[in-house]
Amino acid sequence: MTSTRTSGRTFPAGFLWGSATASYQIEGAVAEDGRGPSIWDTFSATPGKVLNGDTGAVADDHYHRVTEDVATMKALGLQAYRFSIAWPRIQPTGSGAVNQKGVDFYSRLVDQLIDAGIAPVATLYHWDLPQALEDAGGWPARDTAHRFADYAAEMARALGDRISLWTTLNEPWCSAYLGYASGVHAPGRTDAAASLAAVHHLNLGHGLAGSAIRAELGETTPVSITLNLHVMYPEDPTSEADLDQVRRADAVANRAFLNPLLDGYYPDDLLADTAHLTDWSFVQDGDTDAIRIPIDLLGVNYYATQKVRRYAGDGPRQQADGHKASAGSPWVGADDLEFVEVPGPYTAMGWNIDPQGLVDLLGSLHASYPDQPLVITENGAAFADEVSADGRVHDADRVAYLHDHIDAVGQALEAGVDVRGYFVWSLLDNFEWAWGYDRRFGIVRVDYDTLERTWKDSAYWYRELLRTGSVPPVEIAPTLG
Repeated sequence: MTSTRTSGRTFPAGFLWGSATASYQIEGAVAEDGRGPSIWDTFSATPGKVLNGDTGAVADDHYHRVTEDVATMKALGLQAYRFSIAWPRIQPTGSGAVNQKGVDFYSRLVDQLIDAGIAPVATLYHWDLPQALEDAGGWPARDTAHRFADYAAEMARALGDRISLWTTLNEPWCSAYLGYASGVHAPGRTDAAASLAAVHHLNLGHGLAGSAIRAELGETTPVSITLNLHVMYPEDPTSEADLDQVRRADAVANRAFLNPLLDGYYPDDLLADTAHLTDWSFVQDGDTDAIRIPIDLLGVNYYATQKVRRYAGDGPRQQADGHKASAGSPWVGADDLEFVEVPGPYTAMGWNIDPQGLVDLLGSLHASYPDQPLVITENGAAFADEVSADGRVHDADRVAYLHDHIDAVGQALEAGVDVRGYFVWSLLDNFEWAWGYDRRFGIVRVDYDTLERTWKDSAYWYRELLRTGSVPPVEIAPTLG
């Protein structure tokens, strides 16, 4: 892949540069120091659910290598680190007394980050629901939202004002639809109606958790949420049928979260499109007021774009991101939706590379919510990295991907979009959910046999960007060190 954009764009002073990870993907130590099982422990241990039978039991062993990994962050020049807290490490069954050893682990991490001059950005939920809560109904059950608020309050008391930004949820679209509709993520259920109840209770959990944090730490405590908003274009922009499929998919994927979170309601077309699945009676009086709390930043995760059309009924219906092989579709309520193959190049995930889509997404959000500050909480790419004879990982495709997407963020800034920061996904190669260890997103390579960390060219390139505040040329990455 070659870069499609010009190097040298300079970002304003105060723009926040960081990297991100998630607890189950890197920590390991799943049965140590009182941690309880999560839905991902159960799911990944179920034959056939994860590629090659991989699990997060060891992952990157970050639990035992925190000091080494924070030293890497400091050497990179990160200004912020976005990590997630494993709920079952804090409350092994999802409720009740906290596990002090779990709290102590995150407290040590936060202290080391602060000592290194790195702002801690804590995500409370990145998909590792305590298995006991799933056994009691999971996110389709209303009680889970209340247990999540209790857990949030416990973490606020434990970590206090040492956290620079609290993020309630990461990508509730994945939790709801991939976990409960298509079944390709934990807990692996395929119940469309349950997935819509999960949407609401995740939204409610966000609002209750954010309020609980502020009740403990004060109303000015910074709170955010991270969404993986979908950028979808019609195959034929002149086709009313294709445009209607974009509307339907947008309602399920984007507005099911944006509207209650930022506007205080669920869109009428979403309710109508899904009326054959549920009557939405799980939305109780006062819920949308509880959900719509002020957020300091809206986190945006971006990887690719999609092109859609109305399914004509002639052959197997194409679905995005490999879901055509699953038992159900995550696109509930969009029954005639079909995905069209988009032009490459592609990452190792099979996702298209389209930095313009990020410009369009940020511009669209700014047009709808001009007063809402944004932050890129995840952006990155998986490629088939190899260690060269010189011991380096020359990941030129990743460098070009980061170069062009960071430039796209700069283009949005230039157009007046209020973007406050960028977090590259990911700091380390890690357990990539249903893909196991077969897909590598890290700017630092992890040898899964020895757990040795090796900087890729992309890490050196990112360090140079952070040092200068300007986007370096792709070509210099192999020369940096």
